[in-house]
Amino acid sequence: MSEVAALPARAATPADLPALLAMMRAFYAEDRLRFDETATPRAIEALLADPACGVVLLLGETGAAGYLALTRGFSLEQAGHYALLDELYIAPEARGRGLGAQALALAAAQARDWGVDVLRLEVHHHNPRAKALYLRAGFVDTHRDTLVLAVGAER
Repeated sequence: MSEVAALPARAATPADLPALLAMMRAFYAEDRLRFDETATPRAIEALLADPACGVVLLLGETGAAGYLALTRGFSLEQAGHYALLDELYIAPEARGRGLGAQALALAAAQARDWGVDVLRLEVHHHNPRAKALYLRAGFVDTHRDTLVLAVGAER
């Protein structure tokens, strides 16, 4: 648990939205994700407004070292509620100092605080460095593919 305490973090608030969105844009560009200038800010505002959905933690003394978004889900296979590490971003200037591993420990601690037994995440095939970090932290590759079907309003 001392590893978790070594990484200062705090829950993001609506006042943090501009800085958070800037980090999200950088993360999405780096990870080849689509940043929708309308839908993505709306989604992060909804998460910040409803703690039952999850939490966004800003990492580092000033919150500028990165962020993690941890959400709550439900799965029969997972025997009920689980936590999803939806996004983890460490700013380039903060990398290489163990913050990623500390952020994972922080996410696991939050999941335990929520009373869930499973912490899940997704990693892109083009990001072997992140996958190696997750495997070192004890995550298991279940050799599954994530498939997506948009069923809502056209984006």
